[in-house]
Amino acid sequence: MNGTLDILTLIFLVLAVVIFIKLRSVLGRRTGHERPRYDPYNAEDANGNMPDNIVTLPRGETPRMSEELDQDTFARRLKEVAPEGGAVASKLQDIAKIDRSFDPKHFVTGAKSAYEMIVTAFAEGDRRALKNLLSKEVYDSFVSAIAERDQRGESVEFKFVGISKAEITDADIHNKTINVTIKFSSDIITATLNRSAEVIEGSPEQIREVIDFWTFSRDATSRDPNWKVVATGAGS
Repeated sequence: MNGTLDILTLIFLVLAVVIFIKLRSVLGRRTGHERPRYDPYNAEDANGNMPDNIVTLPRGETPRMSEELDQDTFARRLKEVAPEGGAVASKLQDIAKIDRSFDPKHFVTGAKSAYEMIVTAFAEGDRRALKNLLSKEVYDSFVSAIAERDQRGESVEFKFVGISKAEITDADIHNKTINVTIKFSSDIITATLNRSAEVIEGSPEQIREVIDFWTFSRDATSRDPNWKVVATGAGS
């Protein structure tokens, strides 16, 4: 009886050793030289550099519209866009009180870029480009004009030469909504062609001056820093 138990015990021991060896060959064992597990949040290479396909994100930071301006910086930039002591300067100061990130010089620069983008997109019939820059009412008006032009079979040859002057003419705050009106004096080359590619308006070679009054608007309580055009009008 004891002999039988000893034989069975020996057989189980042999099986246990065989199973252990098999498991170790499949699963491996730690030698101190293994590659560390991949960590997508800290995937540095052997030199401590981040791989090219890993995009790191700043930690402990939140998006901001822009840095708040100190009083001296604001005053200096205000003088560059509005006469000191004038009505416009006073209104822009009121805007800065509720929107500490408002930079009058930066605003005019951005408005000039937006103006060029919008008039170019309108001439080209680019509805997608217009949608993010215009209020719904102005967008619908522009799109309606483009549709009527398309129905008549007309096309536009257009070249934006540049803006000779951009000045803030008015500003106000209504229910936390900021409105700023700018007078643009720009030079363009534009010609409208009919179905037969004949010029029916303008000139494809002559530069002409265009005067526009556009009002830009933004909700001062919104984290969205973008301004949209809410009104347009031709001037002289």
